[in-house]
Amino acid sequence: MDTRDLSSHTIYRAGRGIEETARELGVDPEELIKLSSNENALGPSPKAVEAIREHAEALHSYPKASHADLGEALAERWGVTPEQIWLANGGDGAMDCLARAMIDPGQAALVPDPDFTYHSMSVRYHHGEVHTYPLVEADGFKQSPDRILDAYDGERMIYLTSPHNPTGSTVSLAEVEEIAERTDDGTLVVVDEAYNEFADRPSAVELVEARDDVAVVRTFSKVYGLAGLRLGYAITPAEWADAYERINTPFSASEIACRAGLAALEDDEHVDAITDLVEWGREYYYEHLDAKTYETGGNFVLVEVGDASRVAQATKERGVIVRDCSSFGLPEHIRVSCGTREETRRAVETINEVL
Repeated sequence: MDTRDLSSHTIYRAGRGIEETARELGVDPEELIKLSSNENALGPSPKAVEAIREHAEALHSYPKASHADLGEALAERWGVTPEQIWLANGGDGAMDCLARAMIDPGQAALVPDPDFTYHSMSVRYHHGEVHTYPLVEADGFKQSPDRILDAYDGERMIYLTSPHNPTGSTVSLAEVEEIAERTDDGTLVVVDEAYNEFADRPSAVELVEARDDVAVVRTFSKVYGLAGLRLGYAITPAEWADAYERINTPFSASEIACRAGLAALEDDEHVDAITDLVEWGREYYYEHLDAKTYETGGNFVLVEVGDASRVAQATKERGVIVRDCSSFGLPEHIRVSCGTREETRRAVETINEVL
């Protein structure tokens, strides 16, 4: 017996971790720094860690209460109803929820190219088709309304990413609204805001409050440092928010994840510390790298280095793991995350040495 035809599905290949790379190179993991996965350089929210320890003995219970509590806390924060908060197993899980609710087999979604792979993967998993709009280096990889609408052909969903991974470009609220206004009534504009806290820009949730054709995806992985817990959510229009109960898997966010998320929301000190560090790191990369960089709203910088595979391999051999962007369709670029001050300085020194 065979699976259904999966030949058109892309495989998501995460960046290799420190332990794997250390074994490959035959070195001590302590000698390596990993700046390839856009993780929080300061680690998880301390308040979240405390909550995990506090609630560890409650793991025999399903997370009904904590799930409801986190939904209510997020609803209060964003000025929406709890029914509009779709908690999920990471931002990826929130994308799955939206695809499951919106796409009938054969309908299409429009996504950027290059792009974070999972946008298109989620659509295909749910028997949808993927169409793309190009992001062009010459104009700073902008996700402009004209560029998107030139490619638009009545797709059921359009993905915008602000800030965009891997380029760092952002989309203004006026541009999101223009795209929503100029597309069909049956098209949902989804704004992936995984990195938005680092951009210091207003969230597109403002548009969700006023429209029924805009949704937002957010995550606890980045600014709160909870990537290993897999906690994210979508904020959806009030008109069809009750669809969540019909498409959600049972308890898609765990007890520990929900408790950690509740605590992280109150950890303003941690958020301020990491956003300040990221702002410093981006400026340090811009000023000190001997290569072209691109202005970014994320906790990473895209760098033009010529032969990305060669440069990424060479920096890895020197103990600095960066992301070869060939998998994004950018074979001349690497992406380097903002680390601690020591890690960022070492990354600049290493990349410049390789170049």
